[in-house]
Amino acid sequence: MNIDPTLLRTFVMVTETGGFTRAAQQLNLTQSAISHQIRRLEEQIGRQLLHRTTRRLTLTEDGEDLLRHAGQVLQALDAMQRRFESSPVSGAVRFGLTESFLGERLPPLLSQFARAFPAVRLEVNVSIGLDLCGMVKGNELDLAVVMSLANRIEGRLLRRTQLVWVAAETFSLAGTSLPLALLPVPSVSRAAGIAALESQAIEWHTAFTSQSQQGLRAAVLAGLGIAVMASGDLEPGMKVIEDEYGLPELPDVDFTLIVNGAEPGAAAQAFGKILLEMSAPLPGR
Repeated sequence: MNIDPTLLRTFVMVTETGGFTRAAQQLNLTQSAISHQIRRLEEQIGRQLLHRTTRRLTLTEDGEDLLRHAGQVLQALDAMQRRFESSPVSGAVRFGLTESFLGERLPPLLSQFARAFPAVRLEVNVSIGLDLCGMVKGNELDLAVVMSLANRIEGRLLRRTQLVWVAAETFSLAGTSLPLALLPVPSVSRAAGIAALESQAIEWHTAFTSQSQQGLRAAVLAGLGIAVMASGDLEPGMKVIEDEYGLPELPDVDFTLIVNGAEPGAAAQAFGKILLEMSAPLPGR
């Protein structure tokens, strides 16, 4: 049985709009053309799909079954078309970002871009130690999201947040020296935390070092030390502790989008547009 997908789309539109007239308006067809396509579909299926009266249109039992299968078929056809259709944008996008920026929204961002622009190759650098500004200026990256102290970098400001002192909810200080869980040099949060402590002559020592934010979170939750994090990065089991131990207030940091050159390529522009749409703060943060 060879069923014309156009007839399936018409059938789905009729059921969604509740009648032939509205379906015809949505599909820019005449009502008689819609009726003809539904008759053809019923002939191909060999079953009656709709109960027609002067007042209402309802699905038969076979029509309800076909509607469910039609949705699956059309969804698969649309996905196949997106995968293999020619894209006006091609090439590569070289993107860099700090690990603490997008978090759980990075995979959806990459997935959305890949679906919209299948001919574009993505090269993503996620790091806490790379000089992303230098890589953009040196033409190693097309665009990057850089974390810096507030108002230090020119570009498109995506988010500003305050750094805070963070520990496990069960944390208790033993002794007078603060145990710190730190990212390695260079790190904006590390430098800001150490500078704040030294300005107040507060004793501290390195208790844990990690190359990743995830490692740092694990250390904090295990009670190994106090960390400096963006205020929106706290997870269940963590708390802000500056009021408990008289720790100095930490500065604000910016997440800034910088691009390579005044006119980035079409692929980089398309990626940047989706990035801006997805970088709004999550509810409650």
